[in-house]
Amino acid sequence: MPEQPHHHPVRVYYEDTDFSGVVYHASYLRFLERGRTEMLRDLDIHQGAIHAGDTAARFGFAVRAMTIEFLKPARMDDLVIVESTPREIGGASLELDQRILRGDEVLVTARVRIACVAEGRPARIPMEIRSKLAP
Repeated sequence: MPEQPHHHPVRVYYEDTDFSGVVYHASYLRFLERGRTEMLRDLDIHQGAIHAGDTAARFGFAVRAMTIEFLKPARMDDLVIVESTPREIGGASLELDQRILRGDEVLVTARVRIACVAEGRPARIPMEIRSKLAP
């Protein structure tokens, strides 16, 4: 696993908020997804290539489970950081801890289990991907 958490900045836009200017809860899920995608991209794991079959195996990653806590609200125009830290890699799954921060302030925490899926069924994470996720 990478030793340091991955950080991805996200600006909160009007479209991310409800009528009061506070981030709508479902928008946090999109922010977390972007953080995971950018973490993979920085490890040279490109989901577009995986889905298109440009790699040794064609597969995808799907969220299997998520535990999320909304601690404090983000607001329109905030710049937040999505922090992603892989915790455990299994044969066909990956577990991550994620946080959304505004400065040092923790706004959201999440534990996410990602499944590797091929043709609608669980599949082992290919070694070329596993080696990039390993320390």
